[in-house]
Amino acid sequence: MVAEYFDIGQSRSIPWKRRPRASQLLEALKDPDRGFDAVVIGEPQRAFYGNQYGLTFLVFTHYGVRLWVPEVGGPIDPDSEAHDLVMSVFGGVSKGERTRIKIRVRTAMAAQARVEGRFLGGRPLYGYRLVDAGLHPDPAKAADGKRLHRLVPDGVTAWVVRRIFAEYLAGFGIFAIAQRLTNDGIPCPSAHDPQRNRHRCGVAWSKSAARAILQNPRYTGYQVWNRQRKEELLIDVDDVALGHRTQQTWNKKGAWIYSDKPTHNRGLDP
Repeated sequence: MVAEYFDIGQSRSIPWKRRPRASQLLEALKDPDRGFDAVVIGEPQRAFYGNQYGLTFLVFTHYGVRLWVPEVGGPIDPDSEAHDLVMSVFGGVSKGERTRIKIRVRTAMAAQARVEGRFLGGRPLYGYRLVDAGLHPDPAKAADGKRLHRLVPDGVTAWVVRRIFAEYLAGFGIFAIAQRLTNDGIPCPSAHDPQRNRHRCGVAWSKSAARAILQNPRYTGYQVWNRQRKEELLIDVDDVALGHRTQQTWNKKGAWIYSDKPTHNRGLDP
């Protein structure tokens, strides 16, 4: 073994050209003095997702580097129909396994949000902060040091949330509310916590910030999950080998998951 190429924290669905270490391996293949003439794939179902085998094996063949896969008993024969079929099966199995994992995880998280009202991660909404809620109920995760958290009113900003709701109920529009908060010198969310809002200037309250607070159902005191989802979109429809990019997309309100019972103070409550 003269070198190892192992990507940590990278989704198997990402094409080799976009994986840091895998892309380095592809570049190393071009070097005639690379120092190796074969590559061993430890887990083909993780290395080759979907059609990735067909897109990368040709590169190995072109540069005369053999690809060894223990599951096929040694080096892959580019002229073997059986080897090609087996590797294609690994790609399909990998894709199916990833889909099953996503379904299981999302189903479990939906149940935890609805039945337990569990906080499932992410940053706390404006006006709240996170406090420790004890050990994780999963013994393995608890042994790893993971703990649960819950939302409690933030002593610095909770009163601002109450004021926003009170002014809205008094008949003020979102533009007027934002202007009044700015005039009174109250820091907006991005000014209060610039580390989590680095893309915003934090100069003044915007009507979108006021609207986001008024429209966020979590201020009712219930835990709400699945408001957004990660959607995979093709990077280039003319070159599907580049794979997908992931972006946050809003789900329809009918897909939002509410906890059965209140889990924290309402935004209106003192």
